[in-house]
Amino acid sequence: MNLDCLFEIVDRLLIETHNRPLNSTENLILRGIWEYRTYNQMAIEAGYSPGYFTNVVAPELFGRLSEVIGQRVTKKNCRVLLESYAITKAAPKTKPLRQDLTRFPPTVNQDTSPCYPSGSVPLDSPFYLERSFLEEQVYQEIEKPGALIRIKAPREMGKTSLLLRILDYANRQGYCTISLNLEQVERAILSDLNQLLRWLCANIARHLQRQPMLDEYWDEDLGSKISCTLYFQEYLLESINTPLILALDEVNQIFEHPQVAKDFLPLLRSWHEEAKRLPIWQKLRLLVVHSTDIYVPLELNQSPFNVGLPIQLDSFSQQEVQQLAQRYGLNWTDGEGARQLMAMVGGHPALVHLALYHLSRREITLLQLLETAPTATGIYHNHLQRHWATLAKQPELARAFDTVLNATEPVILDPLLSYKLSSMGLIKLSGVQAIAGCELYRRYFRKLQLLSKFDISLTK
Repeated sequence: MNLDCLFEIVDRLLIETHNRPLNSTENLILRGIWEYRTYNQMAIEAGYSPGYFTNVVAPELFGRLSEVIGQRVTKKNCRVLLESYAITKAAPKTKPLRQDLTRFPPTVNQDTSPCYPSGSVPLDSPFYLERSFLEEQVYQEIEKPGALIRIKAPREMGKTSLLLRILDYANRQGYCTISLNLEQVERAILSDLNQLLRWLCANIARHLQRQPMLDEYWDEDLGSKISCTLYFQEYLLESINTPLILALDEVNQIFEHPQVAKDFLPLLRSWHEEAKRLPIWQKLRLLVVHSTDIYVPLELNQSPFNVGLPIQLDSFSQQEVQQLAQRYGLNWTDGEGARQLMAMVGGHPALVHLALYHLSRREITLLQLLETAPTATGIYHNHLQRHWATLAKQPELARAFDTVLNATEPVILDPLLSYKLSSMGLIKLSGVQAIAGCELYRRYFRKLQLLSKFDISLTK
């Protein structure tokens, strides 16, 4: 379930039972639990003393939640209990925001009004558009011994939503599934191969409910890559009787550390290749998810990005936008609404969802939405400001994007800058040639250029 929707449900229940919704620290704890963080990590990052969340905030929060749910809530079971309770008890009570909305298709629960679109689309959401051909490909592939699947797309294009469904399918097949997001790993760990491999092994062991036992397998004379491989082979894979689906999300974080990437990425490739030789490695099925092409030079026979099944997520088509609009209760039967929206955002999944959400609430007309979209009063203001903040911190990146905005034809950028802008979705690549990601970005950032002379792009 979408975390923001869950918080809305929890807030409503706590107001009904305790006359008080979640406060800011309780919100931090619940979000931290969803990100598998420790209390100390949560507290320190938020500026509190390490023991404050453990000894004060968490016990009171879990006490209140236990009273609402009727079961004892702990950090370990909190996520499962809250999601289960919200789905079975709270969700059916949700009413449509407008009684005059066009009816949803038969497959959609008509008592479900859309939550504000943020992050991945929950498994139980009627607002997820299946990419049937791609999904069927992946489902078939993960059943193959030693499979390796590569999912690539810019941010907010639906990678995590697809990943959730792949892992759900694997769970229903009785497989072990583990998903690790490298964006959550400290830079100090990512920049050190030995620490990164120990982090990987320790996390998988804990997910499999086994003691890490790292020192028993780590041998400085053999090196960290061999130690890690033996740990997988002799300790982790030996301990399970079913396939292990290991999903590594945001693998592009490794690209920022070229020396580590040159060792870590070939290691993934070697595990895939070992499955052809040793039956035990056939249990491991790798899902590698990343936002950009790799820009770290690797030998062709060492790269994991030229083997396995490649999956590229693209923007929605006009037909898909029209189908999704129907699910949001919009009567876009002639295709004109979908065409106009696509002319602005180019079928970008996150931007399409956000527009349809606001239109479904009858808060704004399509004409008003399109007129204000590239402005500070539009629905995309926060999205655009996040991109602007990133560019403001990286003048070289801003200059490269400025070049694209002012070009009358596709341009060739420095590969590293091109990959970064592509991962943000600000540009589209055709081979090595770049154009603006969509009309929204072109209008917003060119307007900023006129108003501020794009000072940051001229910084020397």
